[in-house]
Amino acid sequence: MTNSLYPHGSHRSPLPPAARPASPVPPPPAPASTTAPAPAPAQAAAPKPRQRDAFFDNAKYLAIVFVAMGHCWEPLTDGSRTAEALYMTVYTFHMPAFILISGYFSRSFDMRPDRLRRLITGVAVPYVLFEIAYTLFKRTAGDDPSYPISLLDPWYLTWFLVALFVWRLTTPLWKIIRWPIPVAVAVAVLASVSPELGDDLDLQRVLQFLPFFVLGLFMKPEHFQLVRRREVRILSVPIVLGALALAYWAGPRMTSAWFYHRDSAQELGAPWWAGVVMTLALFGCSIVLTACFFAWVPRRKMWFTVLGAGTLYGYLLHGFLAKGSRFWNWFDADWVHTPAGQIAVTVVAAAVVTVLCTPPVQRIFRFAMEPKMEWAFKKDPAEVARARARA
Repeated sequence: MTNSLYPHGSHRSPLPPAARPASPVPPPPAPASTTAPAPAPAQAAAPKPRQRDAFFDNAKYLAIVFVAMGHCWEPLTDGSRTAEALYMTVYTFHMPAFILISGYFSRSFDMRPDRLRRLITGVAVPYVLFEIAYTLFKRTAGDDPSYPISLLDPWYLTWFLVALFVWRLTTPLWKIIRWPIPVAVAVAVLASVSPELGDDLDLQRVLQFLPFFVLGLFMKPEHFQLVRRREVRILSVPIVLGALALAYWAGPRMTSAWFYHRDSAQELGAPWWAGVVMTLALFGCSIVLTACFFAWVPRRKMWFTVLGAGTLYGYLLHGFLAKGSRFWNWFDADWVHTPAGQIAVTVVAAAVVTVLCTPPVQRIFRFAMEPKMEWAFKKDPAEVARARARA
């Protein structure tokens, strides 16, 4: 009865001891705090919720904006050398930056059941749903009713989900080998000269982009602090301008397909040794430009920081508009290929992907992107015990 009335203990002042030894000096008065009820242990030990790092949310949002802008520049590259230079420069770093961050936040991944469940619900299930959705979209909007549904042949943007699933599963392996980054680079080089890999699961991209994920696994906070120094920010300006100038020169002289990491050298009509050279050269250029990108990412909370949590939504959903613009011939209008038109479509692409990252859109599509699916998994006794310990 007492506990039901006073769930946190009695609210009366503590009674004095039954017997007190005689003393010529009266005891000092008890501090006021001794008369107050002690706080409940659960309240005192309640952990604070972990705060998101604004820098990484800002970086993810800005990277996904560059992805969307790159997709809108692709139809403009045939008639504009400037658009081609911007396209090649952005493609050098936007996906490497996104993949490196993915690796950085995969450092704690292991084969614990709860993490495997999140990998299935947050990566594998969205891949299946969006691969089917993209295929149906191509059949209808793309006027290709016979296009097959195949989970082994990712279409358009879904390759990233396949790659992330494979990369994250291999995380424990990269943690135990002695030279993980050189080994990952060697794997990428070998893939670039192996046309027999084929298109199953888009393995060329999985393997050629692998070094950026492994690099992210071994990044530490101090590495990001290093690239955010003022001198690095200043140095990045001439580096980016030099990259744009080099891309402007190289545009008519090379194919931008090298930046997709989708094909081997032989499939691009080049000798095998070109795959080795281009893989190493592009890896180096990507690291430098990714560092320049991180140098200019704001550290403080911005108006778009909250959108960093929804970048995968923006990534997958904007693909319907990016492909739809080709299916519906939006880029056939002459005004789009003028300087004003190119600026306009760039602004529209950035605005659309921004909207697709917002919390209302996340709530609408959470059933496909982050399904709980508790019905599909058995209860893990260890996880139940941890939950009870935290309660």
